[in-house]
Amino acid sequence: MEAVLTEAVRLLDEAGEGALTFRALAARLGGGVGSIYWYVQNKDELLDRAADHVMDGVLAATETFVADEDPINALREIGVTLYDTAIDRPWLGRYFMRNTGFQPNSLRFYERVGGQVLRLHLTPRQSFHAASAVVGFVVGLAADMGQQPPEQVLSGEMNRDRFMDGVVAEWSALDPAEYPFLHTILDEFARHRDADQFRAGLDLLLDGLRRQADAGGTTRER
Repeated sequence: MEAVLTEAVRLLDEAGEGALTFRALAARLGGGVGSIYWYVQNKDELLDRAADHVMDGVLAATETFVADEDPINALREIGVTLYDTAIDRPWLGRYFMRNTGFQPNSLRFYERVGGQVLRLHLTPRQSFHAASAVVGFVVGLAADMGQQPPEQVLSGEMNRDRFMDGVVAEWSALDPAEYPFLHTILDEFARHRDADQFRAGLDLLLDGLRRQADAGGTTRER
């Protein structure tokens, strides 16, 4: 099973879900297609287990943060580790915790996040919302930012900077009265880095969580 999942992840990382077929996987492993069915029943199960295989590494990489004195800092480091793992794997977000029957490591990761949230002494509802928000933000943004680059960039017609310059030029031509926000952030957008954008968003989320915890977990629940 270890070899099957390792090779499945490699195929997914190299060329995405379309490249992961039982025939391609069997060829990589040097066996027949029938041999794959000894381990998984279908492609959906293979994808779920491949995602969970990746999460095993995330668990190992985040173990050191569990004992951090500050649970907010621990959540930040755990979140950054997951983001760094998922940013180059847009497929991972689609299958993370999709079927916990096949994904014990994903469930353990969710528990790891939840364990830090428990240290904030929030209400059960607040704790559920907090853990879900952290995980959802990290996985969702990684999937969004890890999308395949535009065709012009993929083909080599232009690099990322030139493509971004084109977007900025298009936005600059818009009516400032109709798009005041876009014109306000144009310079920031033009030179932003995705990793910085992610960390800033995560810090905003965690700052709100810290404020809620400092209020004693008694903020009105909606």
